[in-house]
Amino acid sequence: QAQLVESGGGLVQPGGSLILSCTASGFTFRNFAMSWYRQAPGKERELVTTITSLGDSTTYADSVKGRFTISRDNAKNTVYLQMNSLKPDDTAVYYCNSNFLRRVNYWGKGTLVTVSS
Repeated sequence: QAQLVESGGGLVQPGGSLILSCTASGFTFRNFAMSWYRQAPGKERELVTTITSLGDSTTYADSVKGRFTISRDNAKNTVYLQMNSLKPDDTAVYYCNSNFLRRVNYWGKGTLVTVSS
């Protein structure tokens, strides 16, 4: 059974940094592109960034371009999100996912990032 476990969230001051991790199990992780999504209070879930299965290409939402970096370690079945220059607008629950799991409406529990002074 496929499972995604996000971690690394917390409270950080504006301008600070965090690294999120997402560990996958129950499917062949290296075969799938992976994405990070986020959902801020009272807002729809949005796509933040995507990385290809081999990690050779990435895309970012305009709101995080130049500040966030997605990476993956296929040997560890883990995808990461390095977040720098954090802003209060980045406050959200962050989720990782892959399209095939998203289609069946599977989501992990996410990890909460709060940017506040």
